[in-house]
Amino acid sequence: MPARLTESQVAFYRKEGYLILNEPVFPQPRFDALKARFEGLLHEWTAKGVSRSPEHMDVPHFWDPALFGWLLDDSVLDIVESIIGPDIALWSSHFICKPAAVGKRVPWHEDSAYWKGRIDPMEVVTIWLAVDPSTPANGNMQVVPRTHHNGFSQYEDVANPEKHVFSTEIKASEFDATTAVDCTLQPNQCSLHDGRLIHGSAANTGTMRRCGYTMRYMPTTVKHFSQNDAFEIYLARGKDRAGNRYGDPTKANRAWIDAHPDGQPAGH
Repeated sequence: MPARLTESQVAFYRKEGYLILNEPVFPQPRFDALKARFEGLLHEWTAKGVSRSPEHMDVPHFWDPALFGWLLDDSVLDIVESIIGPDIALWSSHFICKPAAVGKRVPWHEDSAYWKGRIDPMEVVTIWLAVDPSTPANGNMQVVPRTHHNGFSQYEDVANPEKHVFSTEIKASEFDATTAVDCTLQPNQCSLHDGRLIHGSAANTGTMRRCGYTMRYMPTTVKHFSQNDAFEIYLARGKDRAGNRYGDPTKANRAWIDAHPDGQPAGH
């Protein structure tokens, strides 16, 4: 299949640790169907009275296998293959929905800090698909270019943790926040970022909701280490290269659901 990204786009991603792709990811009817699916899941989440805010709709594909229809779609995998090659595993996914006016701040962090000990090497690319418009007015993601070469910075507690998605963030002395870049996106556009890149987002104090769907992938040369918590990865394309065990994308992850009957834990 033809690569979705050009050589110059791939080179930019490797150098800077991110890429903003201001073009449709899915054909419009497919995107519309995904957004409708999300709205249904959000309604279910709210109706159940789950105590956590909608920023924490982590691993929704574990309880709704219909999402694999988009997670394993060629429209996404062709982008991913341009970055990590033809042997691809789905690592995780996460709807990060910031309600208007009260959406929480996401402190500066590296995704890799939350995954240490689970995979090796730390080689993950995230597709951040805009479900809603994502702008500075509603708390779009910001990335700090060229900070993707370590992945394990020093963290400290945040003040007023109830106002943040995470209770810790990278120490200000570890990076230059003034170099951060806004990932401004329209619905069905996406950004890509390396799992080690420093990024975050401001609170949504505006009048418009901001939701993104993070779809996370790794080459199958990466080894997944079980933490005995029923977390599953899935073979998305090509062949396994690390002796990993993969879940069945036609079935809900019942073991995970049974372990978290009150809703998904706050994750990343």
